[in-house]
Amino acid sequence: MTRLTRLSRSVAGARVLVTGAASGMGRATAQLFADEGARVFLADRNEVSVRSVAGEIAAVHGPQTAGWNGADVGSDAERRILVAAAAEWLGSIDILINNAGISRPSTVDMDDESFTLNWDETLAVNVSAHVHLARLCLPLLSVAPHGGRIVNIASTEAIVATRGLSAYTAAKHAVVGLTKSLAVELGRRNVTVNAVCPGPILTGMTEAIGDDARQKYARRKVPLARYGDPEEVAHMTLNLCLPASSFVNGATVVVDGGMSVSHT
Repeated sequence: MTRLTRLSRSVAGARVLVTGAASGMGRATAQLFADEGARVFLADRNEVSVRSVAGEIAAVHGPQTAGWNGADVGSDAERRILVAAAAEWLGSIDILINNAGISRPSTVDMDDESFTLNWDETLAVNVSAHVHLARLCLPLLSVAPHGGRIVNIASTEAIVATRGLSAYTAAKHAVVGLTKSLAVELGRRNVTVNAVCPGPILTGMTEAIGDDARQKYARRKVPLARYGDPEEVAHMTLNLCLPASSFVNGATVVVDGGMSVSHT
């Protein structure tokens, strides 16, 4: 059948680096890209888990589909090793998914040492790593066949705020600002930069909350009355990386079941 349109919705053959890929949204994102024909390189400081996820993908799609590295993206030295390893294994990098993130308590009443440690680590992983990885990958992204793609995973904490998480909230606000700045700067280099803001999602970060508390929160705060699945976020991330999404740049897309727009 003759197609009437010319823009592709396929990422088959794309070379993708996903950070924070050992679990949750990162794992779902890596699996989804692989299911859609991309080759993926997974990074996470949990070496056992990230190797396991890469093995899951390879078992389904073949050994040349998924590589991995146990990098801590908060470390400059490990970031450089990671990008070099990913570029060598993939052959290049067309898409960067900055998904790695941590959440640490950060209240104004904490002792100085604990607050400073948690603040610095949170911003190092959740913000600084994003821009440094973008800079390291840029020479490859800028020559990607269908244009380079960067997707930064932020949070609805970039829109609202939760008591006791000032470092996390500040970091996620910064991710949105960084996304806009990079979108303006890199657009002329054939690279788009967008952000996804997940709301309450069933991930390792939310497991500790407990089923009853999650259900109560969802019924009270989320119009869809449930937590989201990591794959639902992954599909939005993939959408922003399609060749057909070439004119989407500097956008912040919320995936929260309507939570952030609800006033009831």
